[in-house]
Amino acid sequence: MKFGISTFVTDDGIDAVTLARAIEERGFAALSVAEHTQIPVSRESPFPSGGEVPDKYYRTLDPFVTLAAAAAVTSSIELITGVALLIQRDPIITAKEAASIDLISGGRFALGVGAGWNLEEMRQHGTNPKTRGARLDESIEAIKALWTTEPAEYHGQIIDFEPLYMRPKPVQRPHPPIFIGGGSAATVRRVVRHKAGWISNPLSPERLAKLIGEMRDGAGGDVPLAMFGAPVDPEYWGAAAELGFDQLGLMLPSVPRDEALRLLDDYAAQVAKYR
Repeated sequence: MKFGISTFVTDDGIDAVTLARAIEERGFAALSVAEHTQIPVSRESPFPSGGEVPDKYYRTLDPFVTLAAAAAVTSSIELITGVALLIQRDPIITAKEAASIDLISGGRFALGVGAGWNLEEMRQHGTNPKTRGARLDESIEAIKALWTTEPAEYHGQIIDFEPLYMRPKPVQRPHPPIFIGGGSAATVRRVVRHKAGWISNPLSPERLAKLIGEMRDGAGGDVPLAMFGAPVDPEYWGAAAELGFDQLGLMLPSVPRDEALRLLDDYAAQVAKYR
């Protein structure tokens, strides 16, 4: 099992270039970054963890810009969106951005996607929350078509475009890995439908085991497993390893440079001791 770093890269925390270099220098395997374009003032949608939404949710840099900067100054770490809110994005632009990062990085990109939880945020992008699941499914299928065929076309109920040419194509074949975030029955079905991996939140080992079992039953075999926001807890790491996780993204708080580097040193030491 590999260890990466997951975080919200913000305008008041460690910069993306310094962070990416530090992660690679300390032997971590990946950088996974979150996405929220904005947080509406309305609180119709409660924050899943309770209380007020932390300001890192609306201070987060664009994940594709962040990972492109990271790609330019690293040579080995995997670059993951954890997760891109695909229902709020144009799939053609997203496919091009993702393929561009895969090309720049020499094939180190992975696309983590999800439907999100903030209904007001979706609406501000013109997305109907009632059809967000269908939009997510169609967007994934459309992006695969854009990555793998030329000319590419896609015809769904929500996403629809006539044949087009789009370059670059990703370096990875047939395409970069796709991971789907979430913890619901719909997530299980979506992972199976798209033959994707799962990028989980740090749920209890019992909950993880249940969902992973359902995914494996539906897929008829193993499913790639990654985690965004894993705690720095060797006992939890052991439980995740037993469940078959390929990678854990340890949660790095959105803090200034010196504190972030100190935490990365501590995380690296604990990982080395665990191994």
